[in-house]
Amino acid sequence: MKKLIITGMLTLAASTAAVAQQPAASNAPFAAGGPLGTINEAGVATPMSSNVKVYGSFRTAESCTFDPERNLILAMNNGIPQNLQENDGFVSLINPDGSVHTSKWIGATRDGLTLNQPLGSAINNGVLYAVDINTVRMFDLATGEPLGAVEVPEATGLNGVGVAPDGTVYASNTGGTQRIYKVTPDGQTSVFAEGAPLAAPNGVAIDNDGNIVVVNVGDNAVITFNPAGEVIMTERAAEGGNDGVVIMADGTKYVSSVRYGSVSRIRPGQAAEVIASGIPSAASMCYDSVQNQLVIPMNQNNALAFIPLN
Repeated sequence: MKKLIITGMLTLAASTAAVAQQPAASNAPFAAGGPLGTINEAGVATPMSSNVKVYGSFRTAESCTFDPERNLILAMNNGIPQNLQENDGFVSLINPDGSVHTSKWIGATRDGLTLNQPLGSAINNGVLYAVDINTVRMFDLATGEPLGAVEVPEATGLNGVGVAPDGTVYASNTGGTQRIYKVTPDGQTSVFAEGAPLAAPNGVAIDNDGNIVVVNVGDNAVITFNPAGEVIMTERAAEGGNDGVVIMADGTKYVSSVRYGSVSRIRPGQAAEVIASGIPSAASMCYDSVQNQLVIPMNQNNALAFIPLN
């Protein structure tokens, strides 16, 4: 079994303080947050010194994705529950060792930003994609600036998202109607798949052949659809209740169970094997291709788990 590292727990007091410091929206243009640092007594901007490590910066972390160019993990955070405060979602930048680079990168201010409850996320061609209740939102990966949004009619709770090389988005609707929605690069929406074998579909990824892979919360199926919407393969994770799916260059799949806390490895043509277990609320994970590790957000535990694959 692989070594499991968990980092980033927040105390209630720290979480409450973060809420109190949430900046209000104004008429200023969008601005991303910067790396941790302060203004010193002389009025000079001073980055945090290299001998200091800070962990945390999460509030209901649901998914992550990895930017190999900057060697940073992008963690999606729900923020305050919608019934208490709308438009409080944010994105943290996390170093590969789990320490904080930027507490609030997207979300440092609400100027020009709407991000309510981001769940699934993906990166494609310099764009960060996030599903947000019934909307697919796009952000510039370099600056964090919003690039646009597409509302998906009839969607009740978009959850997982995968993006094909041409920019076509496939997003799961987990609650209510069991669907995978398709959003084309020009913003046209349609139902890609509906009903069985979907069973509370959650994680979505694109495989090396451009097929769409979906994992279910409702069972342990790992379903591969071709771009025409036909099921071409069904594999099985070791446990059900699945959320995240990562696909490696050799076709190996890693699947995280948010319900039961395990990570399954499915090598092509082989049965699933558990490589890690006991991870509370193991949500929509990502693969850090530089450090060769899986990174798993843990929802309401306000933490990330790290699994080295060496």
